[in-house]
Amino acid sequence: MGQIILKKVNKSFGETQVIPGIDLTINEGEFVVFVGPSGCGKSTLLRLIAGLEDTTSGIIEIDGRDVTGEAPAKRGLAMVFQSYALYPHMSVRNNIAFPLKMAKMSPEAIDKKVTEAARVLNLTNYLERRPGQLSGGQRQRVAIGRAIVREPSAFLFDEPLSNLDAALRGTMRLEISELHHQLKTTMIYVTHDQVEAMTMADKIVVLNAGNIEQVGSPLDLYNKPDNLFVAGFIGSPRMNFVKGEAARPYNAPTVGIRPEHIKLSKDSGTWKGLVGVAEHLGSDTFLHVNVEGIGMMTVRAGGDFPVTHGDTVYLTPDETRIHRFDDAGKAVR
Repeated sequence: MGQIILKKVNKSFGETQVIPGIDLTINEGEFVVFVGPSGCGKSTLLRLIAGLEDTTSGIIEIDGRDVTGEAPAKRGLAMVFQSYALYPHMSVRNNIAFPLKMAKMSPEAIDKKVTEAARVLNLTNYLERRPGQLSGGQRQRVAIGRAIVREPSAFLFDEPLSNLDAALRGTMRLEISELHHQLKTTMIYVTHDQVEAMTMADKIVVLNAGNIEQVGSPLDLYNKPDNLFVAGFIGSPRMNFVKGEAARPYNAPTVGIRPEHIKLSKDSGTWKGLVGVAEHLGSDTFLHVNVEGIGMMTVRAGGDFPVTHGDTVYLTPDETRIHRFDDAGKAVR
């Protein structure tokens, strides 16, 4: 259970069209990430699936059933929001149990489900605490626990880690991914962070201005972007783009090369440039190089590469890893 199909789903607010007719299939048990810049429509699309927004036109099916006009409570989905939305006066146990009490489940069944959810989420020792006594990551786990006990067809996550610091975000990414492996339930996850998308997803849906630019596995999108938008959005640091005279030897109006696919030398190479800012990250150094006739390019080097601001360096792209794009910005295979 947990297959979700969108057929020509459209959403407009008055004269403004936000989602211009999307077709998408999310298979049972997949971890699907909606990713894109702010305002691209990813959260709106999630809310349409959840039933929190009405569709203007089109059909939403869950496990073969048309739920387009159904209330959120009847769709068999559970949503985890950016805000934890916990009841501050209730214990962790009662917060997790709340939807089951509302469904008038027996106390014995509630206790069994809450105990199991707490075990899965490492919350057993915190069941009698209140949300104010927990860390941000623990509170987020409580919110996830409240969703788990409902045993939904799919989990919907709307930027659930945005309120956490960088270290805790990394930990929670791993915990949510591990949870998916344990539960094997369909999960749809919205984020603007392409690193989260790359590290968590089975399938990524890249959105731009309400349109789906590309759907595929993380490595599909990284290795074979369909267009300039996907090429520039997926990958960190972003892909370098070369246009005009410098791109002509590669037989395309625009070529792209990722920072990690450029060889760096102090002696000779294809492009000559001056080192600007160097970002030292320990194992890696990202150099921002002002290249003659091209402009600023980012190059990934070893953490101990000997270079200082203003040095002359030479860049040579790996020609087997060059991406070519036509005048319309579409990939040339």
